[in-house]
Amino acid sequence: MVMEKKRARRVEKEEEEERERGNEFAKLPKECILHVFSFATPRDSCRSAVVSKAFLSCTGTDALWERFLPSDYAEILSRAVNPVSSPSSKKELYFGLCKPILIDGRKLSFHLERSTGRKCYMVSSSIMYMAWRHVWRHWRWISHSDSRFGEVAELVSVCWLEITGSINSGLLSKKTLYTAYMVFKLASGAYGLNSPPQKVSVSLGTYSSDSFITLQQDDDDDDDDQEEEDEKGKRKLRDDGWMEIELGDFYNDEGDKGEVRIHLSQCEALHFKHGLLIEGLEFRPKI
Repeated sequence: MVMEKKRARRVEKEEEEERERGNEFAKLPKECILHVFSFATPRDSCRSAVVSKAFLSCTGTDALWERFLPSDYAEILSRAVNPVSSPSSKKELYFGLCKPILIDGRKLSFHLERSTGRKCYMVSSSIMYMAWRHVWRHWRWISHSDSRFGEVAELVSVCWLEITGSINSGLLSKKTLYTAYMVFKLASGAYGLNSPPQKVSVSLGTYSSDSFITLQQDDDDDDDDQEEEDEKGKRKLRDDGWMEIELGDFYNDEGDKGEVRIHLSQCEALHFKHGLLIEGLEFRPKI
């Protein structure tokens, strides 16, 4: 009984101290609280709303969520293929933009990384370079119900595999480390994409990095081997039903270094390759 009473008094004291801290926060000017939260992330802001009523009253204001939105959000919205409905608040707009929207005539897809508000883009395969892309025996463009762009590139048959895509670094968030991904599927009966691996180059300004990836597992790999390869190759199934594979990282400093260029090739072994479906290249902040 004595121990229980001590524990109850301790809990009561802690609750009282918490209420007092909340009262102290409430004494701060609202502009001061908003200024502090402007240096936090959207995720931290939402979590802080449960600390005190003073925080709760600030974390839903347009003044705060305007700061979390990219400075050019209005210009981005003006390029949307389908007009974005008018939100009731900047917070609603923010979370609405966490879902991809098509811009620039379906050439790009844009969304915000939910926890940080950093910009994410996907470049459609329709504006990527593929060697022999205009020769129907090698590449063709098909409608695909799972594609956000509506149309994807399908590799029919090539022995010389070369794919290039790019995005202007000025579109991306500044002072941010990004990862580039290829978003793809393999058609039934795909072949020639397992070995040797494909060489990938990621470059921006004077920076360049090279690595090797494998888009297709070997035929004799079992499920356990596939899971191990996916972990090492950082290839995984996405929520939208596509596969993605990491191509490399780059740091976008001031967004003034020109194009981020991705080059994938396999031209050493001139065997035929078939069955690669490309949705696009995605650029997301590295979390």
